[in-house]
Formats: sequence, structure tokens, C-alpha cells
Amino acid sequence: MFHPPHPLPSGAPSSRRREKGAARPDPRQFIRANLPLAPVPLAPEIRLHTAHPASGLWRLARIDGQGFGSPYWAYPWAGGVALARYILDRPATVAGRRVLDLGAGSGIVAIAAAMAGAIQVIAADVDRYALGALGLNAEANGVVVEALLDDLTAGLPPPVDLIGVGDLFYERDLARRVTAFLDRCLACGIEVLIGDPHRPFLPRARLRLLAEHAVSDFGEAKDAATGTSAVFSFGPNVHGDAPRYGSRSP
Repeated sequence: MFHPPHPLPSGAPSSRRREKGAARPDPRQFIRANLPLAPVPLAPEIRLHTAHPASGLWRLARIDGQGFGSPYWAYPWAGGVALARYILDRPATVAGRRVLDLGAGSGIVAIAAAMAGAIQVIAADVDRYALGALGLNAEANGVVVEALLDDLTAGLPPPVDLIGVGDLFYERDLARRVTAFLDRCLACGIEVLIGDPHRPFLPRARLRLLAEHAVSDFGEAKDAATGTSAVFSFGPNVHGDAPRYGSRSP
């Protein structure tokens, strides 16, 4: 949900129109056949269907055309990985609680919450391929996750106790929309945790650092130094200031 576009592998067609006469692919069938399960770096307790160079994601773009967006759901992202690790290490954070994974993608945060003892876990995303992936990933890890195809940021706070947000603060307008939604959730007494590798549009004045982990983000060069991803609690805007975004604090 809401993730930045990522280029398809080499060999992908430039046109995004659906291939004439081709039936719309079944996400679960394609993912099960082409994206093998792999342990998540930093959270090897969790296995995800993960794309590799031979997965042929470009074929989905060719067959489904505009129905196929960025395949962000096919990879673990640093913010979600850090938040999943935090939850697994501190199961009391979610045990016995109702949890929403907002912009779930692969469902890694939802899966961690279910493994750590949450009584109900909802994973929301706007991409049907993401829902297919997170459903398969939940099954592979032996947990139950309720998948929801919806943009929740435009509506009322859901009936949950905690919201996990991984990797959603990469663009200014989206960050404002997500922040406004999280404010409505805070007003209803919902706790919010954010996992993010210090992207520019985090609402830093609203965050309290809980943990940091060395973890590479998807898309970083293999020879790049391992980056840092953090877990934050999101708090109220006590001063009533407009959202402030900026670089990582020293």
C-alpha cells in the first residue's frame, strides 16, 4: 500500500496495457509458483515469498497491464523488518491486543504480531497482489491474518488497539495523509508504532525512538554499507504545530 514505484526487472515491456486476449492472472497462483519462500534478514523466524531475478514479475505487467503496479509486496523493506523484529523481541507489545498492519505489503508486520500473540490481526493494502502475497505469507508462517483491500487513511479509525506502520513516509503528500489518519487514531486511544529507515518525510517532532537495527533496505546496492532502520512510537501534537519533516537528527 502506498509504496514508491520500483522498476521491473530487465526484459520488462515498456507498455502497461494488458496483453490482448490474456486472462487476468491469479496473484496467489503466480506468487506460489514463482516467488520462493525465504527467511527474512534480521527476522529469520519469518519466511516470505520473495522475488528473485528469475521470478518474471515483468510477465504480470505484460498480462495485467494497468492492473499491475509496483511489486513492493515481493520484497522485505527495512522499516517493516525492523518493526517485525521489535515485535518479536517484545511480544507483550501486541499480546492479547487487536493489531492493524497499515500498508501491509508482504504482511511482515502482521505476521510478526500474530506470532507474538495478538488476538486479532488485520493487514490492509490497496493492491490485490499484495493481498495475495500476504495471505500466502501468513499461511506459510502458520498464522491467521485478516486481509483487507482498502485505503483506510481516508476513513475513521478502525476498532484496533495498535497500528503498525512500515515504510509509508517516503513522499510528502502521503506522509501528511498518513499522519492525519494516525492523529485520528491517537484521539481514539489507539497506539501507533512506526518502522522506517529514517526517510525524509517522517514526522520527526512526533516520534520517540524505541529501537534501531542495522538492516539493508530493498533496492540498495549490494556493495553499499548496511543502513539503519528504526522503530518509533508516534505521539500527539502537543503544541498544535504544522507537521515538520526533515533529515535524521544527530
